Formats: sequence, structure tokens, C-alpha cells
Amino acid sequence: MPLAPHPLHDAHALVIEGNLQSRSILVSQLRELGVGTVVQCARLSEARLKLEMGSFDVVICEQHFERESGSGQDLLDDLRRNQLLPFHTVFVMITAEATYAKVAEAAESALDAYLLKPHTGARLAERILQARARKHALQDIFAAIDSQEFEHAAALCQARFESRKQYWLYAARIGAELLLRSERHAEAQTLYEAVINAKTLPWARLGVARAQLEGGHPNKAVTTLESLIRDDDAYADAYDVMGRAQFELGNFDNALNTYAMATRLTPSSISRLLKHGMLAYYTGERGEGVELLDRATRLGLDSKMYDAQALVLLAFARLDNNDSRGLARTVDQLTRLRDRSHNPARPHRLLAMAESLLALQQQNTTRALDEARRLADNVLTPDFDVESACNLLALMGRLAARSAPLPDANGAIDTMALRFCTSRAMTELLACAAGNSHAERIRAGHNQVLHLTQEAMTHSLKGDPQTTVEQLLASGEQTRNAKLIESARQVLQRYSERMSSFPELNQRVEALRDLYHTTMAATRLGEHTSGAQTPPGGVSLSGGYKPAKTEGLLAAA
Repeated sequence: MPLAPHPLHDAHALVIEGNLQSRSILVSQLRELGVGTVVQCARLSEARLKLEMGSFDVVICEQHFERESGSGQDLLDDLRRNQLLPFHTVFVMITAEATYAKVAEAAESALDAYLLKPHTGARLAERILQARARKHALQDIFAAIDSQEFEHAAALCQARFESRKQYWLYAARIGAELLLRSERHAEAQTLYEAVINAKTLPWARLGVARAQLEGGHPNKAVTTLESLIRDDDAYADAYDVMGRAQFELGNFDNALNTYAMATRLTPSSISRLLKHGMLAYYTGERGEGVELLDRATRLGLDSKMYDAQALVLLAFARLDNNDSRGLARTVDQLTRLRDRSHNPARPHRLLAMAESLLALQQQNTTRALDEARRLADNVLTPDFDVESACNLLALMGRLAARSAPLPDANGAIDTMALRFCTSRAMTELLACAAGNSHAERIRAGHNQVLHLTQEAMTHSLKGDPQTTVEQLLASGEQTRNAKLIESARQVLQRYSERMSSFPELNQRVEALRDLYHTTMAATRLGEHTSGAQTPPGGVSLSGGYKPAKTEGLLAAA
């Protein structure tokens, strides 16, 4: 439906303001503008739920809340990154601060506006109508996105940028985001760099780093991010991307420090608390990790931004501390999340794991062993993911500690290692989950994957790429390892004209990629909730954009 730039009589507005008098003024101003329906709330948690459950045309949000640890910027950041703000929604941030660079950046990220106190009703109207006009001007781009015509949408963005038509910088940002999500990393980087040449903007510099990281160059991304953070040490999205780059390089300690900085900047961000808490938990900082995950649970258990895997990690911590009441409470919380889920497969899986831990705490090792056996029997199935692998490894460690080891535990560990050791980061993550008793076995599996890759590549170096592809494919079919499968595809595409069996080999490769989602090979700790999540520094695209589906805080191949 076409987006009208001005009429507000049919609009629904939400006012988020802790001060009753200020809230009443804002409500009155909106009604004087002719806004049809105005809803109001005083707390950020209440606002978050209203925005998750309903749709608003206009949101007016105060930046500072006296009785809450979070801010309006924290709310906007989480909503934007979790794609809970539709494109048509105008989000206006209000602040009393004379310097509002942070607010301006947050509002820009959501393609909306900010307003400095004190303000008049006319000024508020001007901001709202300007934002709606901007959305109206870019409507052809988002109509193409809604129709999933992503190449056309990117071309429209490129044309608006090159012609310097109205809102050309916004169009460039959307176009670069589309290119990144279509895995056209080099083109996205070129567009971000063109924006920088026209006007140096933090989001464009961050976009270059994102393109470098997605293109497989984390070291270059780190260099770009170091320069950006030196110039703006309060840019939380930059720390998100830096943390992931460090994580991909296997520098877990550095990544943990970086995530800690992002959490300090936005202490009420559910997504960042989960990411920081999970990494702390897996790297041995269990106390810190549990505290962060507990805080995220208190803030957002009922939020769509919350991920139930955090409760599973808390359940392991409750078991280790012999906290029977806390463990039972965690099982109850997971049961609640399962009962209200529209897609219960994953909630069922996570609940079953927590119930096994509760059974173990109650000395019912048979129940826990049955769950471990069931999971071990499914390690090579498409639905068994790295999250399941981490949880199974942790459960096996607790069983062994109670003198009830899983039969053929070494075989299950080897199978998981060969399937999921796709990088140093993934290997160390699995090793952390496995604990000291099995960490070296995981690392040995990674070495075997490297050996299989190197052995196959020797044929390509000798002028026989087809044998390389055949060997990588055979190993990939046996292990389900994403690195082996994707390596086979890369060699196949590079030497396609020299291979007589290209059609057959290509069909085998694509079948494996589709079945095991190998394009998600990069570890994305914490970058998810159920559904699509806007990457740090990215922009929220309308609902028509359907990126690869991911699940869990450990979304990976």
C-alpha cells in the first residue's frame, strides 16, 4: 500500500516517557496534530512489549529515564538490531542534552529523527512529517525489497546515490546493506568507500569493516575498526563488529574485553548482555557469564530479543552449584517459552536438555543418559547444529563427572569435531564446551579437517582440480563439515571449464549446501534471536527481505 507522506488521522502513535507531565504534553501535541490513536507508557520494558506485539506509525521516546538503568537509545538499538521496527514506523527520540551525538547516530541508524528539549508542537510535527516524507521518497526501494527483488532495489539505491538525488546517503546505506546480505562483499565495500569519499560518516566506515569481515578478511576489519574506535570510542556498534572479528580470529580474551565495552556503553541491551554473557561463560569466566545472563533474563525473558539458550547455560551453572531450586525455576521458564512458541522444535530441544540436567541433579542418571544417547545418535542429521553440539558436550562432561559416562563417548566427540570444526574460533568454542577432559580431542578433530583439506588441495596444485573437488566432496559427505563442502564449491567454481563432470559435481555440492546450510559457516555468537536480526551497524530492512534463517546464539553451520 502506498505510504502517504502527510496524513496522520489514521496513524497509531506510542509515547514512551517516564515523567507524567511530559508524557501528557506529548500526548496532547500528537492529538493536536490529528493523530488518530495515541498509546502511552512510562517504562521501557512495557514499551518493548508493546512494540513487539503491535505496530505503530509513530513512536515518540524519551532518551533518559530516571528510575531505569536503560535509556531510549538502548531500546531503539535493540529494536533496530532485532528488526522489530517496521520500515513505515517513524521513531523520534527526545533528549534534554545539548550534545546529542549518540542520539543522532542511533536515530540515523533507524532512518528516523531526534528532537531537542524544550520543543514545540510545531517542531515535533515538522520532525514527524520530514521522516514520513523521507520514507515516501524511498518507497520504490522498499517496494522492491518487499517483492524480494533485491538486485533491483540495490540498483535503485546505487542510482540515487550517484545522481545525488534527495536522501542519497540513506539510499547508499540501504544499497550497501543489500549487497552485504547478498554476499556481494567487494561491491558493498566499494559503495561504503564511495560514501566516505563524499562525506566521512561513522556508519560508512563501519560498513567497510563489515564488508571486510564478511569477505573473509578479519585482520583487515580489525585495522579498520581500530581507526574508527580511536575517533569515536562511544560507537557501540563498532565494538560489536570488533568483538566478532576478534572472535573469528580466535582471540577470545580480546573479544571478551570488546564485548564488555559494548555492554558498559549500553547496559540494558538484551542482545549485548546475551552475547557478552555467553562468551564469558564459554571462556571460563563462569561467574561473570552467569551474572550477565541472569541480568538479560530479568530484563528480557518475555522479549522476542531473548534467546532461550541463555537459560540452558544457566541450568548448567545451577547444576554445578547444586542449586536445585534455581534449576527447577529455569526448567519452568523454558517450559513457558516452549508453550508460547510458534515453532516449538528448538524450544522443545532446549527444554529437554534442561530437564535432563534437573534429572541429573535428582540422581536420575538414566534420564540424562537417555537424552545424551538420543542426541549422539543424531549428530550427523541436518537439524543437529553447533548449539546442540555444545550442549551435548557439556552434558557428557557432567555425566562423566558423576561416573555415568556415555558409551562410546569418544566416538561421539570425534564425530562432532569432524562436523563442526570449521575454523579456529569454532574449534575453541567446542573445546570450551567440552571441558578440559575432551578439549584436546576436539582440537585433534580440527587438525584432521585441515589435513583432509590440504591433502585434497595438492591435486589442484598438480593441475587436477577435479580430483580435489571429488575428495573434498567425499569427505564433506562423510563428515558434513561446512569448510570441506564450501572449499569443494570454491574449487569447482574456479575451475568449472576444466571439469568434464562439472554438472554432476555441482549438483552434489549444492545439495549438501542446501541440506546443511553451509553458507552459515561463520560463528555468530550472540547475533540472533528467532527471526532475522539486523547486524551491528546495519539498517532495518522491511519484512520482504528474507536472509538465511538462523537459530540460537550459536548460529553457525
